[in-house]
Amino acid sequence: MQMSLQDFEEAVDEAIDAIPDELAREMAAMANVAVVIEDEYVPRPGDEPGVELLGLYEGVPLTERGAWWDAGSLPDRISIFRGPILRCCGSREEVVHEIKVTVIHEVAHYFGIDDHRLHELGWD
Repeated sequence: MQMSLQDFEEAVDEAIDAIPDELAREMAAMANVAVVIEDEYVPRPGDEPGVELLGLYEGVPLTERGAWWDAGSLPDRISIFRGPILRCCGSREEVVHEIKVTVIHEVAHYFGIDDHRLHELGWD
C-alpha cells in the first residue's frame, strides 16, 4: 500500500480527533506527550525477532507516576510507524482504520491500560 507522508500525517491527526468520547475526556489530562510519525521501528536488544510494531508508547503511564515523577521531565512519546502500517494494509480505508486503532492503543498505554485490557475492549 502506498500513501504519501502528508496523507499519512493527516490520517494520524484525524485518528486523534476521532478518539472515543470516554477516552477523549481523559485526554484533556494528557500533557507533555509528543505524537510522532516514524518510518520504521528499529528493533532493540531483547525484542522478539520478526515482530513489526505499528506503534509504541514510551514514558511513564499515569497509573505508575508517584511523588518521584518530575512533571518537567522529557515528554512521553507515542510513535506511529508508517512502514509497518502500510505493509499490513491493502487499501486507504484499512490504513486509516489501522492508524485509528494504533493511536487509541498507544494513548491507552499512557493512561495505564495494558494490552490484556485493550484486547478485552476490542482495541488490538
